[in-house]
Amino acid sequence: MFDFTGRKAVVTGGSRGIGRAIAEKFVRAGARVSVCGRSESALNKSKAECSKPENLHTAICDLSDAASIREYIASAAGALCGIDILVNNVSAFARSDSEEDWTTAFNTDVLGTWRTCKEALPWLEQATDGVIVHIGSIAGTRPSIVAPPYGAMKAALMHYTTSQAALLAKRGIRVNAVAPGSITAPGHFWEVRKARNDPAYLKNIATIPAGRLGEADEVADVVLFFASPASRWVIGQTLIVDGGQTLFGG
Repeated sequence: MFDFTGRKAVVTGGSRGIGRAIAEKFVRAGARVSVCGRSESALNKSKAECSKPENLHTAICDLSDAASIREYIASAAGALCGIDILVNNVSAFARSDSEEDWTTAFNTDVLGTWRTCKEALPWLEQATDGVIVHIGSIAGTRPSIVAPPYGAMKAALMHYTTSQAALLAKRGIRVNAVAPGSITAPGHFWEVRKARNDPAYLKNIATIPAGRLGEADEVADVVLFFASPASRWVIGQTLIVDGGQTLFGG
């Protein structure tokens, strides 16, 4: 649907799941892409299975660590000869209501995102059409007793999307966010629960009017829309991609 020939995209947490689907979509659309992750084996697997591995740069990065982010963004910009598009996909998925998980969630989901943007900003400002897309979650739109820190950080990210968009619009950089609902991908925990016919899986499916979980590719398509000229007049928005899951409080 889109042509990204000549464009350079960075996708954090791009070795599996939604991040990997986004990276692959960009590669297939003609972009040169850099992804980072914490698992070398997962990164190697994503590169080996990429449709155009010569257009995919991979690197280890701990997005809770400022020095690691600085090193990665410099490496990615060097490998791609610049950065036009930044997709902040990484999350610690911190769930328990403990100080340790709250700290981990903040350092990765919020501060890690801010640091990544800060390091990439000089490159994005040089781009003809600089774009930042944050990956949020419908967890940020409602209370959560299952994963309080995760939901809170995603809510913060939605708010930051609006503030950052207002700050960067005059500098030629568009900022938007995508908030997926329940999404499945190879190896994802929903796939495991589905295979076990887990009651939690069946209960979750019942909350989705579309009658199924979303696919990572379906989120990736929306990210590519936000990164393309087709959304050139869309700034500071968070688009929910959930098959109607939030329509009735699901």
